[in-house]
Amino acid sequence: MDLDVTSLTRAALGILLALVVVATPLVPAQADEPDPDPIRGLVLPPLDSLIGLLRPLPVPGADYAGDLCKSGGDECIDEVIDRMYQRLDGLVATCSHSAIFSLAYLRVTENVRDAVRSGYFDDEKWLNRVDTVFAELYFDTTSRWESGRRTGIPAAWRIALQAEDDKAVSGLGNFMLAMNAHINRDFPYVIAKVGLTAPDGTSHKADHDRYNQRLDSLYAPVFAEEARRFDPTFDDVNAGTVEETIAGVIMRGWREMVWRHAELLALARTPLQRTLAQREIETYAALQGLMIRQLFQIPDSERRDAWCAAHGQDG
Repeated sequence: MDLDVTSLTRAALGILLALVVVATPLVPAQADEPDPDPIRGLVLPPLDSLIGLLRPLPVPGADYAGDLCKSGGDECIDEVIDRMYQRLDGLVATCSHSAIFSLAYLRVTENVRDAVRSGYFDDEKWLNRVDTVFAELYFDTTSRWESGRRTGIPAAWRIALQAEDDKAVSGLGNFMLAMNAHINRDFPYVIAKVGLTAPDGTSHKADHDRYNQRLDSLYAPVFAEEARRFDPTFDDVNAGTVEETIAGVIMRGWREMVWRHAELLALARTPLQRTLAQREIETYAALQGLMIRQLFQIPDSERRDAWCAAHGQDG
């Protein structure tokens, strides 16, 4: 396998985003009614079309061999959501800064559950397994950190969790740091483990990309709930649909890189190739985390903590 595919993917993503900037004034959203979110309509549909041009690499299909969610049934996500509610309740009780991501992750998982059961995805069992394996990494990492067993915690997660403990960044910063760690660091390993390709040779990339549109519907309500309960500055960008569009663009870029990193793992044929793929993933996520921490540092969290004490339980 030629590991130069990583640099080629980065270049392709850079070109993709540049094309979006150039094309957005020329490609209005198509709708029967006036688009209530014109900026989002200008940016995200053409971006989705361009992402669709980045075809998945041919990864051999195989039967799922993992221990979690062997059945691929809906009960897998139900169990994950139950655990998420239990974790969130404990974090809210102490106004832990970890509650920010815990709430966001719960809302995303509920949305995935609803999408799976509505027939939104082509391969529902694959999504159920991905969701379960993905969440297990989060539960394992956070429980090890909180119990003091921190050897082997990935760098991106150390940055995010230490910032939570130190109360060093804003609520939006906590959200971005943990999202970065879980998506950019954890997700490629999950996709590679559950499988990029079905046994019949069908790529799961279409289902992976399809969820971008579902995420778009979550930014506004989740940001509002975070601000209402935990940090009143969470949605202070106050740029209308611009902030949601920015979130959509960032998440699409991250999720595209997730798939390409998962391909590197899946196509590694030697220990050296796998080591290089892992190093690429860990470095990419850690550098993103360091940048985010710098951008969202705050002098203190007194106002935020007082707000949470008064409103955190208002779920």
